[in-house]
Amino acid sequence: MLTSKQRSELRGQATTIDTTLMVGKGGVTEAVIAEAENQLNTRELVKGKVLEGAMMTPREVCDELCEATGAEGIGVIGTKFVIYRFSEKLQEERNQTGRAKRKETPTGKKNPVRKGAQARRQAARKVREQRNEYFRQQAIDKAIEREREKQFRESNE
Repeated sequence: MLTSKQRSELRGQATTIDTTLMVGKGGVTEAVIAEAENQLNTRELVKGKVLEGAMMTPREVCDELCEATGAEGIGVIGTKFVIYRFSEKLQEERNQTGRAKRKETPTGKKNPVRKGAQARRQAARKVREQRNEYFRQQAIDKAIEREREKQFRESNE
């Protein structure tokens, strides 16, 4: 299962790759599944398109292909979809060429500016909550005081 950050990174990578898998009016056939398997083994990240004549939505095609191939759906936009599955064959090629032992699924980098902004927002929220609690308590105290004055006036009459 991919995290949202990993999925986001893969979506970013998918913008630069070409659409290589086409699904036509026949829908998700054995040939389409076989081609998707082949591409997932050689590329890991596959971008596909559902043609206008197809009787299925891109989301349905993506879900069906993911179920048939064991891949994960990365995203569906318009008529295009992206699927991902780790490839052992591709990993062996990386090991032979001296690249990384295992290609880690991409993760987002930590952003210190964002962390600082989040801390400032939390501090501001805490100050607002304290201020609101103060005014809420003041309103309660004022209501209690009015009620006491009203009871006092009624008892004096």
